[in-house]
Amino acid sequence: MIGFRVGACEGSPFIRMLMHAGPVTGVVLSKAIAFGIAGVCLWSGRMRVVGWINYWYAALVIWNVRIIMSSMPPV
Repeated sequence: MIGFRVGACEGSPFIRMLMHAGPVTGVVLSKAIAFGIAGVCLWSGRMRVVGWINYWYAALVIWNVRIIMSSMPPV
């Protein structure tokens, strides 16, 4: 949400489609889908997939922080 406030835009076409319902709704829906996928992985015993997903989200957080920092106006 911070990124949207400083002028950044969504890069994922799927998440961008969810954003048509509003930024907060899009973020909530994307997180609900992620939790659902993680739940299916846990239920089916695919812990290795959950581990890889954690690495993916860590990289995504780093990328988002970089985009937010580059989108902010100079102080």
